[in-house]
Amino acid sequence: MAMNFIEKIDKNRVPAHIAIIMDGNGRWAQLRGKERQEGHHAGAAAVRQLVEDALRLGVKYLTLYTFSTENWKRPEAEVAALMVLLFESIEEDLFIKHNVGFRVIGDMSKLPENVRDRLNACAERTANNDAMVLVLALSYSSKWELTEAVRSIASKAKDGDIDPSEITDETIDKALTTSFMPDPDLLIRTGKEQRLSNFLLWQLAYSEFYFTDILWPDFNKEELCKAIYEFQCRQRRYGLTGEQVTNEE
Repeated sequence: MAMNFIEKIDKNRVPAHIAIIMDGNGRWAQLRGKERQEGHHAGAAAVRQLVEDALRLGVKYLTLYTFSTENWKRPEAEVAALMVLLFESIEEDLFIKHNVGFRVIGDMSKLPENVRDRLNACAERTANNDAMVLVLALSYSSKWELTEAVRSIASKAKDGDIDPSEITDETIDKALTTSFMPDPDLLIRTGKEQRLSNFLLWQLAYSEFYFTDILWPDFNKEELCKAIYEFQCRQRRYGLTGEQVTNEE
């Protein structure tokens, strides 16, 4: 008998921040003899359901790798269609209804103006919502983010606002686009691949990783709870021994 992970997880120990690399839309469509765009539409529907499921489980931050800086290299028609889908998928009323905040991380200057305006408007309107925060990583790469952070810190050092000898991990944390939220507790990647693909390299230093063969459009509440269950079965050590962690608990 298959395990019911929805009932199995401890609702009091749900990870506060879950980050997801949503992989497999194109393959999902191809396996069904459909155009890749139909996979992206199915993936967008999965996102909408996931937001509601994560909220009900008590997740406080949900970060989704939506479009990387490398994705700009995809066929122009596919990129254009993705931008249209993104524009159409931003549902402010859904965020207002569920008290969900909305944020974007990434190089938004590359996005079409209408998409950028809609994203900014949604972020402003939901700024005070605090049941959960949905973060989309758009036109994002960790190398881009770290480069921008280094430039910012170097500029402050040049202007005499910071002493280079006093730069710490916290200094870098504050210079990143993710400074408003805690680092992810759990990273999930769908679609079988087992790599980070330039996503949150700094922030994922001590996160737990969960990889699944499930293609993104098929990732549902049961699959989310399965990932959370495995997370809850692990011991997070942060460089300590198992005995040290146990003694601290």
